[in-house]
Amino acid sequence: MSMFGDGLDQAVQKAFTRPIPKSAGAQMRYLVKQLKGTKAVAQMLRVSQRTVERYVKDQIKKPRPDLAARIEREVQARWQPQIRAKAREQAASTGGIVIDTRARLGYTAPIGSTDQDRIRHLTVALPPQYAARLFDAQEQGATDQQLREIAAEALKEVYFQDGGRRAGSLEEVRFTDIEHLEFDL
Repeated sequence: MSMFGDGLDQAVQKAFTRPIPKSAGAQMRYLVKQLKGTKAVAQMLRVSQRTVERYVKDQIKKPRPDLAARIEREVQARWQPQIRAKAREQAASTGGIVIDTRARLGYTAPIGSTDQDRIRHLTVALPPQYAARLFDAQEQGATDQQLREIAAEALKEVYFQDGGRRAGSLEEVRFTDIEHLEFDL
């Protein structure tokens, strides 16, 4: 999927109070309960309804790797929705979000400044308004590029301009060649 979207999801998952179910049967039972039936789960996972029923009854215990990955991804996407929403709300209102990245960062500035891109390793606490923008854009289905632009704008204000105390003439920040990206609430 996307580097930024997955990073935001992983940050929210750190707030979970219980681990997701481990066995395939338990995961399948959870999905059946959430989607209110085996037919809906079968359609979502692209398997037969009878296969879903066998997992629910623990007649099949070990799914093939691609199916196991799909099951786990769907369970994670639905696990503890209230805690997920609460963590997002807290980050967007009071807590903010921390971005830890190793990427090529540069900027566009007036002539005479050293604006050449270079690899930087940054760990920066972003204010709540940028956390809110990132989460809102992710919920609305924003692309990885759009999320990257929001993060670049946040880094411009927080890291390069230090909240307006320096580099006032900075026009644009380039955020490319991402080697590592991690978010934390």
